[in-house]
Amino acid sequence: MEKIVSLPKAKGLWAPKFLRRGNAQLWIGMFIVGVIVLLAVFAPLLTPYSATQQDLAEALDGIGTPGHLLGTDQLGRDTWARLLYGGRTDLSVTLISVVIPLMIGTILGALCGYFGGWFDILIMRLADIVTAFPFYVLVIALVFAIGTGTTSIYIAISVVSWVAYARIVRGETMVLRRKEFIDACETSGLMRLQIISRHIVPNTVSQAIVYAMSDIVMNVNVIVTLSFFGLGIVPPTPDWGQMMSD
Repeated sequence: MEKIVSLPKAKGLWAPKFLRRGNAQLWIGMFIVGVIVLLAVFAPLLTPYSATQQDLAEALDGIGTPGHLLGTDQLGRDTWARLLYGGRTDLSVTLISVVIPLMIGTILGALCGYFGGWFDILIMRLADIVTAFPFYVLVIALVFAIGTGTTSIYIAISVVSWVAYARIVRGETMVLRRKEFIDACETSGLMRLQIISRHIVPNTVSQAIVYAMSDIVMNVNVIVTLSFFGLGIVPPTPDWGQMMSD
């Protein structure tokens, strides 16, 4: 018998597994976001200066000034310190601004999808009214009417953003409502609210959480935009929008 000789496979340039799978953009994005979060969390360890302390004698120092890596602003405040603490402020406000509408939308969506009827019609028509207005215009109008500050931002974003979560969870709930194990729960005598809390929400909230990841980016833009126009974070609290405006 002739011996079968297998030819060696051609070797190309080496690359990590995640690059070969085409996930390079995902990992690069995660790395950038991770660095920003770490800088915000460990801000007190990365700068000896306060983000709000003023020193007019050192106002408008240029980049690379000894002791001030990125210089100072018009009030003598260290720009690097304000950049770090501003990230901490914006990220914390953004996180809360996502969690509140996520919870509201998930609860309303689960109730609408499970019960239906007049409650579903009422909530969905209210959602249609909210989505009829441009997102930025409605948020700015609400903040202008309520007043500046973090509380106004939470209220304005929650009033507008719950709609997307409610619709996502409602659609998933309507599909899950027809499953056999839900019928089994009902016939076994389990209360409807228990079915929603134990079986509906845990099996539908994952889609809402996925959407929340992209909603975080939108909320950062909203918060920075509001602060840029003087409607967001109240000075002297550091904020990226205020820094760009200054």
